[in-house]
Amino acid sequence: MQSRRGPELPYSIIAGVTPCSSGWLVASAKLHGATFAPEDPRVLETFTSVLDERPAFAVITLNAPIGCLEAPQKGGRTCDRLARAMLGPRRGSTIHSGPTRRCLEGDIDASHDHLDAVSTKLLPRYREVAAEMAPYLQRMVYEVHPDMSFYQLNGDLPLNWSKRTEAGRSERRVLLEKRIPGVERILDTRLPGVPRGHLYDVAALLWTARRIQARAALRVPIDPEWDEQGLRMELLR
Repeated sequence: MQSRRGPELPYSIIAGVTPCSSGWLVASAKLHGATFAPEDPRVLETFTSVLDERPAFAVITLNAPIGCLEAPQKGGRTCDRLARAMLGPRRGSTIHSGPTRRCLEGDIDASHDHLDAVSTKLLPRYREVAAEMAPYLQRMVYEVHPDMSFYQLNGDLPLNWSKRTEAGRSERRVLLEKRIPGVERILDTRLPGVPRGHLYDVAALLWTARRIQARAALRVPIDPEWDEQGLRMELLR
């Protein structure tokens, strides 16, 4: 199998990626030793474009399901249930149970799979991921969630406010600016069709990508679980 990585560079490029209305919002940064330089965020049309980016990303933190259940279970995957418990009643509701494998493959529709409105809207994006993902790609692509990234940034405490409010954006900005020099390059960009809250989310995912590259990230659950395709069902923070 031909490598998608391309030539070796004197630095690594890592990225946080989240779905948006026009494709995939990407926040990347060059990483060399202690130097961490965020780049301008952009939107790529397809998930395949994210994987085929040149120079290739060393780490991609992806806000979309990777490992999937074969049949619906109450509360979803173990990682979903544990993440909700960590975030508590206020922020735990942001963790949505993803679609089953059959739904991703188009065998059943979203209503039969009991998906909530958010997951139903994002189903075409999730199907892009399912079409591309294979176990070997999980050496580069990791499932994450913005609220879990902010939980880590906030000293293992859930946030207080929604990103849709001014208080919520201020809360997130303070945390990001403490940890990521130059993060304003991401937060202050305006992209057509991209809500401001998405920029805060993808910046937090980029922080988790840095933790993964430094082998400092934590797995939820600690003991991995795999789906029928050999994909890990986990969240990293």
